[in-house]
Amino acid sequence: MPIVNADISEQLNKVADLLDIEGANPFRIRAYRKAARVISELPRSIVQMLDAGEDLDALPGIGKDLAGKITILARTGHLPLLDELGCRLPPGLSRLLDIPGLGPKRVHALHEALGIDTVAQLAAAARAGKIRNLPGFGPVTERRVLQAAALEAGRQRRMKRPAAEQVAEMLLAWLRETPGVKAVSAAGSYRRKRETVGDLDMVVAADSGSPVMQRFISYEDVAEVIARGSTRSTVTLRNGLQVDLRVVPQISYGAALLYFTGSKAHNIGLRQIAIDKGLKLNEYGLFKATGRSAGRTEQEIYGLLGLSYVEPELREDQGEIDAARHGRLPKLVTLDQIRGDLHAHTRATDGQFSIAEMARAAQAKGYEYLAITDHSKHLAITHGLDARRLGHQIDEIDRLNAGSTGFIILKSAEVDILEDGSLDLPDSMLKELDLVVGAIHSGFGLSEDEQTERVIRAMDNRCFTILAHPTGRLIDERPAYALNMQRVMKAAIERGCCLEVNAQPDRLDLTDAHCRLAKELGVRLAISTDAHSTHELDFMRFGVDQARRGWIEADDVLNTRSWSELKPLLRHG
Repeated sequence: MPIVNADISEQLNKVADLLDIEGANPFRIRAYRKAARVISELPRSIVQMLDAGEDLDALPGIGKDLAGKITILARTGHLPLLDELGCRLPPGLSRLLDIPGLGPKRVHALHEALGIDTVAQLAAAARAGKIRNLPGFGPVTERRVLQAAALEAGRQRRMKRPAAEQVAEMLLAWLRETPGVKAVSAAGSYRRKRETVGDLDMVVAADSGSPVMQRFISYEDVAEVIARGSTRSTVTLRNGLQVDLRVVPQISYGAALLYFTGSKAHNIGLRQIAIDKGLKLNEYGLFKATGRSAGRTEQEIYGLLGLSYVEPELREDQGEIDAARHGRLPKLVTLDQIRGDLHAHTRATDGQFSIAEMARAAQAKGYEYLAITDHSKHLAITHGLDARRLGHQIDEIDRLNAGSTGFIILKSAEVDILEDGSLDLPDSMLKELDLVVGAIHSGFGLSEDEQTERVIRAMDNRCFTILAHPTGRLIDERPAYALNMQRVMKAAIERGCCLEVNAQPDRLDLTDAHCRLAKELGVRLAISTDAHSTHELDFMRFGVDQARRGWIEADDVLNTRSWSELKPLLRHG
């Protein structure tokens, strides 16, 4: 069976969680978590690396023993250690870890004190008021746990983009090898670049008689064939993801791709325009009474409907049809317009590589600059920098820049915004930096007014440049903290600050809706990776996708500018 990196990473994190619940050695737990993160960031699959004879213990933080376990997992899809842990712990405990706010230590406490092993038992204990009296919980935590448990019980499982991408690309490659296949693409929410994917829609243009349908249901990752037909089949993959395949003649490929890409509301809007023009639009083409008018490409269909071509990311019925009718669609930002990255970490705090290694990787991507933004001291878990250590880092960056041509390393820091709105480093040090990236990493429970005032007070500091991951959310893991985003954005405009589109696929923060609001208000954005390794610099594409969904153009983005254009826009104290 094809094993993707996301599967391996998930299993390693599960081992770490179960070891943590057991109270195992913290260094052992940390090793599994680090390995899971390293593998999730890799641009190549572990299976491909093994097939090429590469040693996994050459990866950062992965020793020979762990490399051996990863190899077994990649080759067999099975990790014996998980069986051992499963025998020692109740099977329902791992499901409790899906509840936001319940880490391994809290799950351990609930299990030990109240015998809670399942989500249902957790909800019952919360309703009975039993959780609030446990050390470290309280009434507020109990209420949040109850709400989260209710959401978890009814939540549809969705897959984050990197995991969906690996699954989709492997399946697409498998289908392309089929005789008679002319074109194949993933459609649906995946093509619209939604941040999570609930299922996959595949569209294939193939000659009559092509064995593509048989090849599809024979894919070795298929767990169940739900339906099979000559033009449509549906399967469930081993990871639970449902995949629908539609097969059409090449003359209908554009129409099918259009039909199965757009949101339902977007498609209804297009069909109504067709009806108003005396036409009929479906997955096989655009038809007049006398026959087919278009269908081979999406562009010709939009054109005959009197519309400009709408990029897939915009097909959400958010005003794009009217904009296409009147020639007002944005010219969306593209990955090749990004000139540098304004948020990256090194091994000085919680990154994996040196400043020089991160800079070389950024330069190899064709960038002109990279901002080194290691954490400040308040975030103790990352071994954050105090003023003295940041001063040493500034000196190192100056030395590296002195020996470089055509590329510049920007001096920066990801500085914690404290609960009173002050910044975690003195102004005397912040003034030495090229830019300051401010971020909230604690105090998530403040009210909307308190959190909003906190951010605005931080922006009052003349050194403040960019608000990082503005809402603090982690997709499917932690909700956004309460924040009046319109007030924050207006304050940013008044103070000359920018907001970040954090490209980490666990964050994608700002949301697409907030990107759209930023564009409407005139707030400049920085699309940054928050990279903790050289591999994570590749996450830029996810941030660009998110910005495109928010109608963002190149001029709206700070780091589409050359260094000479960017420098005057950065604030200095």
